[in-house]
Amino acid sequence: MAVNKTAGLFDIRNVIGSLLSIYGVILLLMGIFGDEEGQKTGNVNANLWSGLVLLVVGIVFIFWAWKRPVVVDEEAVAEVRREEQ
Repeated sequence: MAVNKTAGLFDIRNVIGSLLSIYGVILLLMGIFGDEEGQKTGNVNANLWSGLVLLVVGIVFIFWAWKRPVVVDEEAVAEVRREEQ
């Protein structure tokens, strides 16, 4: 019986989720500890809210990739390699 291989870290959802989460944390920290310039945004802390949204979306992407990984079809890969030779 063959073992199914997954894309793992090469799954694009992991890359997107990680980047969104990193930017979300940076914006969240800037919203909490950064300079407040509410006059520019109508007294809304834009960094805080956009950081929260990015962090949540990034976590959703990572959770999605963890819950439903991309399975690599070994037979199709072997067939393509045979055709290339």
